[in-house]
Amino acid sequence: MAGATTTGRRQNGGGMEREKSPRRSHHSSASRRRDERAAPGNHHHHNGTLPRTRHDILHGGHGGHSVLHHGHREAPRKDGLRGKIPVRSEGESGRTGIHPLHFFRIIWRSTSWLSRAVNVLWPVVPAAIAVYFAVPESHLLKFILAYIAIVPCANLVGFAGQELARKMPHMLGVLTETTLASAVEIILFMMLLAQDRFILIQGAILGSILATMLLCLGLCFFAAGMRRDEATFDEAITEAGSGLLLTAGIGLAVPSIFERSVSGTAGLDPRVLEQSVLNISHAVAVLLLIAYVVFVWFQTKTHDGIFNAIFEHDEHRDHDREKDIMKDKLTLTECVVALIISVGLVALLAYILVQMIEPLIEKHGVTDPFMGLILVPLVEKAAEHLTAIDEAWDNQMNFALSHCLGATLQTALLNGPLVVIVGWGLGKPMSLDFQIFDMAMLILSIIAVGNFLRDQKSNYLEGFLCVVLYVAIAVTAFYFPNVHAAASGGDGAGSGEAGGH
Repeated sequence: MAGATTTGRRQNGGGMEREKSPRRSHHSSASRRRDERAAPGNHHHHNGTLPRTRHDILHGGHGGHSVLHHGHREAPRKDGLRGKIPVRSEGESGRTGIHPLHFFRIIWRSTSWLSRAVNVLWPVVPAAIAVYFAVPESHLLKFILAYIAIVPCANLVGFAGQELARKMPHMLGVLTETTLASAVEIILFMMLLAQDRFILIQGAILGSILATMLLCLGLCFFAAGMRRDEATFDEAITEAGSGLLLTAGIGLAVPSIFERSVSGTAGLDPRVLEQSVLNISHAVAVLLLIAYVVFVWFQTKTHDGIFNAIFEHDEHRDHDREKDIMKDKLTLTECVVALIISVGLVALLAYILVQMIEPLIEKHGVTDPFMGLILVPLVEKAAEHLTAIDEAWDNQMNFALSHCLGATLQTALLNGPLVVIVGWGLGKPMSLDFQIFDMAMLILSIIAVGNFLRDQKSNYLEGFLCVVLYVAIAVTAFYFPNVHAAASGGDGAGSGEAGGH
């Protein structure tokens, strides 16, 4: 990156000698932007120093676990109370236990101006809970308040997860942060499963993938493109992500394609076909879960050095690095307390939200496809979206892509298959038999995003095009007929008439 401090290492005799270029002077944001636009190729400067193989990591590459801070290499620190748990310098709070004033001040400050803006919505949380218990009717008001109230709670889940992730090795931290941010989605899926809202869950699975892959990624490209001509990222991030996305998309499509292929077969009992689709869904769900486990092993065990080096490189081209280092940080205890509070509130608000979905569909004309494909996923993924956009704005594109692709893969390979398997255990017919429209949009979107990621660089135009695709899908979902509700109504009427005869 233009003007960034370059640190090299030279072997001399048996000792290590550090070389570094003069530290740059502080520029205004306007001059820094002019420097970057004058030499966009400088974004690739450090890429040649990143390790590409395990041999590079083990023999002098930049994939070690130490951290560069003001040109000096720092070993991971240890908190005296935590004993054997190493804490990276970026996550060291310098405190232990919980300090209420510090705790609330750090939470309110959050990670960026975007997160602070979301924190203004916290008064809606008690209002949503109070209205739910105090007002028996007003389903639309309850839904709107609960929907808005989940956003600051999800933001707190994401912030606490990010603070916890900073105390861990890079790759493990990213994985932990993404998993914690998915708590909102898992809670919503399980509550919808308890009410047998299978169509909504199917729509939410695909909608969550599309929201993160098109909307969030597009906004990241757009935000990064506002500050530089081109944003660059490493091929190791995009190769694993785009390949797994296509694999997950095809895997999710298998039960639907099977059902459409054999549904017109003469003499085939519909109940046998339905059970076959359910069995295939169970098998695919197990296979996708295994794929996710292998993917996690790949990132955190066999190739963790490569990913850690990539993320360390990203930290050093962060526009707000100096400011972030100086910020107060949560202690481990405070991270845990924040997560318990935020996840508890998310669970309560998700329960309220799910209770209001059916009246909203029946009385206010909102269709299942729009609710599942658009409305539910947007609130599920609020934490990942805010975090990733802030990282892209600060030129941490590898972190931003990891959050976008990581959250997408967690939905496709973990959360979606998990709800199918839990439904299997509970004897509920939760399958992966999606609508053809949903699957076509998913596969085509994966192909489009793969093309944008292929050259390891992005600009605001590519981001704008991703958002356009998402809006087009959202508009179509709004007009998509509520065919399942109509079919259920028809079946119910038919059953009643049969009983009368």
